[in-house]
Amino acid sequence: MKAVFPDSKTFADCTPKLPPETILSNYEVARQRSDFNLKAFVLQNFTLPIKPASGYTSKAGQSVQEHITDLWPVLTRPASLTSKAAQQTGSLIPLPKPYVVPGGRFGEIYYWDSYFTMLGLRASGQTSQIRNMVDNFAYLIKTVGFIPNGNRTYFLGRSQPPFFSFMVNLLSELRGRRVLINYLPQLQQEYDFWMDGKDQLTAQHPVHRRVVRLAEDVYLNRYFDDKQTPRPESYREDVLLARRAKDPKLLYRHLRAGAESGWDFSSRWLRDGKRLQTIHTTDFIPVDLNSLLVHLEQTLAEAYRMKGDDAQSKKYLQLAQQRREAIQRYCWNAKSQFYFDYDFVARKPSTVYSLAAVYPLFVKIATPVQSMAVARKLEQSFLKPGGLTTTLVRTGEQWDAPNGWAPLQGLAIRGLRNYRQLPLATKIKMNWVTENLRVYKASGKMVEKYDVINTATAKGGEYPNQDGFGWTNGVLLKLLSEK
Repeated sequence: MKAVFPDSKTFADCTPKLPPETILSNYEVARQRSDFNLKAFVLQNFTLPIKPASGYTSKAGQSVQEHITDLWPVLTRPASLTSKAAQQTGSLIPLPKPYVVPGGRFGEIYYWDSYFTMLGLRASGQTSQIRNMVDNFAYLIKTVGFIPNGNRTYFLGRSQPPFFSFMVNLLSELRGRRVLINYLPQLQQEYDFWMDGKDQLTAQHPVHRRVVRLAEDVYLNRYFDDKQTPRPESYREDVLLARRAKDPKLLYRHLRAGAESGWDFSSRWLRDGKRLQTIHTTDFIPVDLNSLLVHLEQTLAEAYRMKGDDAQSKKYLQLAQQRREAIQRYCWNAKSQFYFDYDFVARKPSTVYSLAAVYPLFVKIATPVQSMAVARKLEQSFLKPGGLTTTLVRTGEQWDAPNGWAPLQGLAIRGLRNYRQLPLATKIKMNWVTENLRVYKASGKMVEKYDVINTATAKGGEYPNQDGFGWTNGVLLKLLSEK
């Protein structure tokens, strides 16, 4: 709470130099002294996180492709499972293979970021690094039961948008479809994590963790977090926000669930559409999450078919079809001709227009007519000089206007191409690429997010815009490498 470091995450990422119990008892004694200095004590007892990527700038005259290729080693962290580092008592969870981090304050692997980073690794011809990252996620599923938000112990209450099935499919495009069978146990375990508690749900008790029963045989998912405490990496921010809350524990749960969504934070989750203290993430059936789970069900169906287990294959094809129908029923708004999250507590669709609506196009569950309607709205309202804006409202939160994010541009472009909406897909690509190159030329950096409306430095959120930057690099390289 004393903000020894400007960023709350810094302390959560520090490594204790002594056993934590020893530091704590030393602290209880030291803090009684009149000349006690908290910062000095922290620096004496903890090792600060290393940030090798921080401040990295391009060599003069480098093309953006050369810059990103040079950045891969800067953003790569070594395997740490067999090294001395694995014995350390910090929050980092050691992994068996090398991995690519986003950069800046993010010195660990992130779940959904990694899929978009992998697209860039593929464009760079780094197939073995893609395999390493898939293996690391498979390892996390085996050891902690799911893929956490990132490889930090403070992320063990939540996951992130489930892109593991896309990662395995990406690897299978490079190494052959049999790859699906190799990772089938982990794909199944990932699914079981998201569906945990489904069998116990009834009309009287329709919700458990991430699963919601909406009607007989209709099950959809929500973002959740198993903990109801401040996030250690944003401890001060969460505690200060909760001081004005009626139910601080519930607020912490909603904040954490917002972090699981990857959209931390956005008007998507705000009851009044403006203020973070009105967040109620766990009340929503998000259109993006459920679209991704259709793909996971389809991938399981294919993997079981290849394995020769027709009964399981048929079961997952049926589940995917049921989910597809449920998304159409609860998330498609015929009047607005757009996809929205569904507030199952209030029993009504959200009114927040967001780029989450491109996910049904990305996973090909929209009808051609729906795809045309979504494309029309994207072109009329979301398309800006620098790409697509995340939502249509300004709240000061980073997943709202005027900010644009690489993963959402990539998903929108691919979704539109799936439905032959090629001129719009090309326009979005051109605007986004042009903005990325403009910022790179001006600063020598790739950054986490962009102000696509004013084409200025992006703002908003709990921390400054970060440079590096994994998923921006990945999506840009993929777009530039297309014929």
